[in-house]
Amino acid sequence: MSSAPAPVWNNKLIKWVDDRLPIFTLMHGSAVAYPTPKNLNYWWNFGSLALFVLVVMLMTGIFLAMSYTPHVDHAFNSVERIMRDVNYGWLLRYLHMNGGSMFFIVVYIHLFRNLYYGSYKAPREILWWIGVIILLAMMATAFMGYVLPWGQMSFWGATVITNLFSAVPVVGDYIVSWLWGGFSIDNPTLNRFFSLHYLLPFVIFGLAVVHLWALHTSKSNNPLGVEIKTPADSIPFHPYYTIKDFYGVGVFLIFYMFFVFYAPNFFGEPDNYIPANPLVTPPHIVPEWYFLPFYAILRAIPDKLGGVVAMFGAIIVLFFLPWLDTSKVRSAKFRPIYKQFFWIFLIDCIVLGWVGANPPEGHFVLIGQISTAYYFFHFLILMPVLGFLEPTRPVPASISQPVLKEKA
Repeated sequence: MSSAPAPVWNNKLIKWVDDRLPIFTLMHGSAVAYPTPKNLNYWWNFGSLALFVLVVMLMTGIFLAMSYTPHVDHAFNSVERIMRDVNYGWLLRYLHMNGGSMFFIVVYIHLFRNLYYGSYKAPREILWWIGVIILLAMMATAFMGYVLPWGQMSFWGATVITNLFSAVPVVGDYIVSWLWGGFSIDNPTLNRFFSLHYLLPFVIFGLAVVHLWALHTSKSNNPLGVEIKTPADSIPFHPYYTIKDFYGVGVFLIFYMFFVFYAPNFFGEPDNYIPANPLVTPPHIVPEWYFLPFYAILRAIPDKLGGVVAMFGAIIVLFFLPWLDTSKVRSAKFRPIYKQFFWIFLIDCIVLGWVGANPPEGHFVLIGQISTAYYFFHFLILMPVLGFLEPTRPVPASISQPVLKEKA
């Protein structure tokens, strides 16, 4: 398929700039004339929503940093000052605090959509890898940001998570000392976490740009999992999908603003409104909700090193997904057996989150171990075997074919 013709600019100023720096031509090719599959549904909104939330997090974070003091003696009070004395500081903080949860919600939905429609398969392997790297960077950024208010859960969450690295043979203790900046969690730790929490969102933004570059190179997947073969299979991104994205942002803002204005502490822990005290341990140390499934996997393994390996392995296994899934068919729409197992896997992840939110005792231990076993079984055994054995339904020859059949 031939590329779109270069745009002709009638505005003299735009033409003068574009002749010397073709930024308007680049924007036209990437956001206007970019050929997009004509059958994308609203599940494809979540990529643009993730970028929208990232921009919100960057902007609110920059303004919050102007009033935050990264010192163990002043951090908690500086957050209270932001809430009480800084003009609209409460709004900035609630936008930022709940924005972290919103970011993970849209990214997790985006991730499971890719799993359902097989968007990790060739030729989109690198696109998928960049997405997984973005997820890892998000987790690191969110963890460090959770420490900054310097409340009880911030301090003890940092203590528990950083101590996990001591399980690494030979160099574990050195890694922990480096993270702490000393022999315990103190002011150097808070300063390091603040610096990295401020820096990493810009790294994530850079990765998002590379992610879009890779997307525009390999083109978007679609619900049928069929590549664009003819011009009839695609439509320009603007105005057809820009209007869908704006509609999606509007609906998402209703959901987002509900928590900002009516339930700002819904995703938080009450203990984090108590100043950090190294001498008083909270009765139940719990990470943020978006870490709970991985926290459950960590606790499901009785051995400390084994738990750390399993927790990181739960994410690393995603890098190998393009080869673990041996099916020749992308979309679960044409894989009746895989579709059922996909929903079982989704339920399994929710169960892991539920287990992670509860103390590791009684029946929660057994449920967590079974759910962890199924998590790895799904990727390492079920997907490779199912790809060879599953009878699939006929896949359309083109994106337009199902539409033409319906009209006929």
